[in-house]
Amino acid sequence: MITILYFARLRETLGTDREQIAPSPEVATVGQLAAWLRARGGAWESELAPEKPVRVAVNQEMASADAPLPDGAEVAFFPPVTGG
Repeated sequence: MITILYFARLRETLGTDREQIAPSPEVATVGQLAAWLRARGGAWESELAPEKPVRVAVNQEMASADAPLPDGAEVAFFPPVTGG
């Protein structure tokens, strides 16, 4: 089971701030998780599209697409923060 957190525009567009999921066994990395979520279609497909700027953290540490997803992980998706 993985807990997914959504922040900022993702939370607004997807209509949720968190969910718990048990993805299929072949979902073993951050990139595979994003692709699995995109397969839901609609807002998921557009907001998590590869060309959209979205950052990911696994267990509160920044993660790349090839980062592994341990069971029980907390995965956060959020847009990049701009400073001023």
